Amino acid sequence: MPSNQVIRVAQADDGVAAQTLRDGIHQLQQELDVTAGFPPEVEAAAAAAARSPRLPNLDRTDLPFITIDPPTSMDLDQAMHLARHGDGYTVHYAIADVAAFVSPGGPIDVEAHKRGESLYGADSLIPLHPKVISEDAASLLPGEVRPALLWTIELDADGEGISAHVERARVRSTAKLDYAGVQQQLDDGTASEMLQLLREIGQLRQHIEAKRGGVNLTLPDQEIEVTGDQWRLAFRSQLPVEEWNAQISLLTGFGAASLMVYARVGVLRTLPPPDPHDVQRLHRTATALGIDWPAEMLYGDFIRTLDPTNSKHAAMTVACTRLLRGSGYATFDGELPELSEHAALASEYAHVTAPLRRLVDRYAGEICVALCADQPVPDWVHHALPNLPDEMRSSGRRAATYERGVTDLVEAGVLAPHVGKTFEGVIVEVDEKAGTRGSVTLREPAVEAGVSGEEPLPLGTDVTVTLVTADVATRKVAFRLA
Repeated sequence: MPSNQVIRVAQADDGVAAQTLRDGIHQLQQELDVTAGFPPEVEAAAAAAARSPRLPNLDRTDLPFITIDPPTSMDLDQAMHLARHGDGYTVHYAIADVAAFVSPGGPIDVEAHKRGESLYGADSLIPLHPKVISEDAASLLPGEVRPALLWTIELDADGEGISAHVERARVRSTAKLDYAGVQQQLDDGTASEMLQLLREIGQLRQHIEAKRGGVNLTLPDQEIEVTGDQWRLAFRSQLPVEEWNAQISLLTGFGAASLMVYARVGVLRTLPPPDPHDVQRLHRTATALGIDWPAEMLYGDFIRTLDPTNSKHAAMTVACTRLLRGSGYATFDGELPELSEHAALASEYAHVTAPLRRLVDRYAGEICVALCADQPVPDWVHHALPNLPDEMRSSGRRAATYERGVTDLVEAGVLAPHVGKTFEGVIVEVDEKAGTRGSVTLREPAVEAGVSGEEPLPLGTDVTVTLVTADVATRKVAFRLA
């Protein structure tokens, strides 16, 4: 499964499959030396901080913020309020103020630097911060007054950014909404004015992204249902509202990057431009699949023409992920880094909207607050900047390994009773060095796994494959071309 897919649990009970899933995840956590629990001194510090957060003086509880997240999420980093302003728009985006609870150099901070980011997989969560903070006192839960970094972003009638400012404020969310519910309201015409503005602004920003040359490579998520001794998997395509919601977060990241680049101090999310040889290889792949890719068409525009429900296009989409590898972070203080842009976004960009789940966002947010207040960047931020890229690189590798391991476990569990049986699927990837090995995506269940054959695999072709291995203990799944 491509690394930017997500696996979610739709339902889990205490049956055989659910317990097998939990046992397998526990084994994986032991292998990676990660745990959901925190040392006693960290939990004690978190409980004390949750009782007495540092609340700012500015009160913006007059703004009726909302959150939109998966229904079971409790670590709510972001709340929004959208309004028309003349011919344009005002976006208020409240981000959980983790620094109101975490003291630099204290037990929570030290542990957060060890973890780097929250790890997600099936119904397991290894949080960055103790849940008394991340799912309670700092989370932007409805009806609760919370400290936040409040971004105010002005847009013109076309959705282009005019200005961005961030300051500390007290905010209060009025509703915890979920994507499916919001999409339903938008589709049936019962959505509030703010939700209609989310669609309006989101679509404008998508148009701007396309003009800018940004790449939006959206792959379907996997969703698992565990009931008794049964495992079920399905692919779930993103809803339009999820993409519009993401555009608000991206908009904030662009504003943050602009502030830091102008001041010559900060931390950026980066991605190198694609290697021309990789682009040429993709053109050859498109030709082999019979997909028209005019020489004058840019990579990002080509991606937008692909339909993942088409077998050949699905293989092309997987191949295109090759150009999105190599992302990282770059810190700077005085001189901009050699690489400052995020190639897929075709812009400078910063992570600032998920501080409950990602360490670097707290630091980028603090820099932007200081710059907007015309104050010096705090010494504790300056001190941490040089090490942040390596810390986030390490945690990113760990997160990818964890999520991949959970996915392998679930896929093995789904398929274990069916070894020797045949399945219909499509070859979505072929090893360049060994053309007889690659990846197949099954029609049903929603599994992508390794496949081999006696002859070179036919990329983008509908095939029948035989399941030869599905071992839950080792998390291994393998098919052979039938």
